[in-house]
Amino acid sequence: MARLRIAYVLHIFPKLSETFIAGELAELRRRGLELRVLSLLPPRDELQHDIILRAGLDRITSYDVSNFSKIIKEFRPDMLHAHFAKEATQKARELSLECATPFSFTAHGYDIHRKPPPDFYERAMAACAVITVSESNAVYIHRAFGVPLSHLHVIPCGVDTNEFCPLNSGVSSRPPLIVCVARQVEIKNLGLVLEACALLRQRGVPFRCRMLGDGPMRALLLSQRDHLGLATLVDISGAASQEQVLHAWRDASVGVLSSHNEGMPVCLMEAASCGVPVVATGVGGVPELVQHGITGLISRPGDAVDLADNLERLLSDSVLRHKMGLAARARATNELSVGRQVDALLEIWSRALKGVCA
Repeated sequence: MARLRIAYVLHIFPKLSETFIAGELAELRRRGLELRVLSLLPPRDELQHDIILRAGLDRITSYDVSNFSKIIKEFRPDMLHAHFAKEATQKARELSLECATPFSFTAHGYDIHRKPPPDFYERAMAACAVITVSESNAVYIHRAFGVPLSHLHVIPCGVDTNEFCPLNSGVSSRPPLIVCVARQVEIKNLGLVLEACALLRQRGVPFRCRMLGDGPMRALLLSQRDHLGLATLVDISGAASQEQVLHAWRDASVGVLSSHNEGMPVCLMEAASCGVPVVATGVGGVPELVQHGITGLISRPGDAVDLADNLERLLSDSVLRHKMGLAARARATNELSVGRQVDALLEIWSRALKGVCA
């Protein structure tokens, strides 16, 4: 599909926690597609990932909402695409009607489970295709909103497996390093990581922990860390650029994620791509991503003891870590690359534009 023209409608672009959108756009642009990005809101005053400038995404982005219709009519895209089922999808639907251009959207997590739009079904059926990031999400959308499974397409977000790769330095962290990359919000349940770290310390397990991310729970997490006496063992370093995240994963011995719910967490894909085994709570799409006993270990949600047990198992066995890390890297390169993601996305758009709207 040479020179396909796609206009993306997004709520906020760029956004630090949504590297998967930037990666998707960069890969599409690398393949020669004509792109425009229409962002309902300007970016926040926060770090920006280098990929935005490297891929020239800043040069194709507009924030003038009043001018979106004119941009679409002049650009004449083959397809509109939105990420998240809420504000961006609503605007894409409006522009689709006004400009007679088909639209699709990708639904992720909070826009399905916690804050779905009340007219989710209507938005979904108006779209030529609905994409979501896990089989778990697809089943939930079908059961909760009545969207036919035939109208839903599962495409996990992808990672750049060439950039996110093991360092191969032959030097392992001493003591072993646990890395957690997550927004510091309630749904991530990061206090559970701190509870597990306190248990590891009580058991005499050597470790360090680095938590990257920012959010409204930060002050509470710092207080909990200090209350548990973990200040010398757990670094809560705040927001991080993609380069800093990459360095963290390359230093990591084990990754951890303790969420109450997830769509398909990109941080665990990045860990796998860097050859890092993970321990994660078995929620949402996590069991589809982490193969228990092969690429990592699945823990019971909300269970600090189980989380600590699985972390201790990996921290105490370098041979097992290495074996699982190799399996995780192989799976990432074969199944979780942004190239594979974009292949699937282009196939869906191709079918839709040929009149085979699912």
